[in-house]
Amino acid sequence: MSRRTAFSAQTLAVLTALAARPSDWRHGYDLARETGLKSGTLYPILVRLADREIVEACWEKGEPAGRPRRHLYRLTRDGLAAATAALATAPAPATRTARPGRAARPGRAAAPRRLAREGP
Repeated sequence: MSRRTAFSAQTLAVLTALAARPSDWRHGYDLARETGLKSGTLYPILVRLADREIVEACWEKGEPAGRPRRHLYRLTRDGLAAATAALATAPAPATRTARPGRAARPGRAAAPRRLAREGP
């Protein structure tokens, strides 16, 4: 079985966020806020990227007061090259337009329109 090389739109969003600051360690909550992805989507992506050695992960050093230690992520050297190549060939994300009088909310799909029923 061949290994998949194309990345999903959600994975591309994570790679974009990580590639913006490739040498910085980023925690999952930070990436979730930036990408708009929920934890049930984000963390499996980070695990798969780590398994493919595109992302390296470690635990935060020390014992922060008032919260548990965070798991931190950043692109590997090969991961940065893979992310750059994937982002260069990826199609541009579709832009959503807001309905008149309503602001578009990032990360949220528009609600489906309901059709009016005719007569009784």
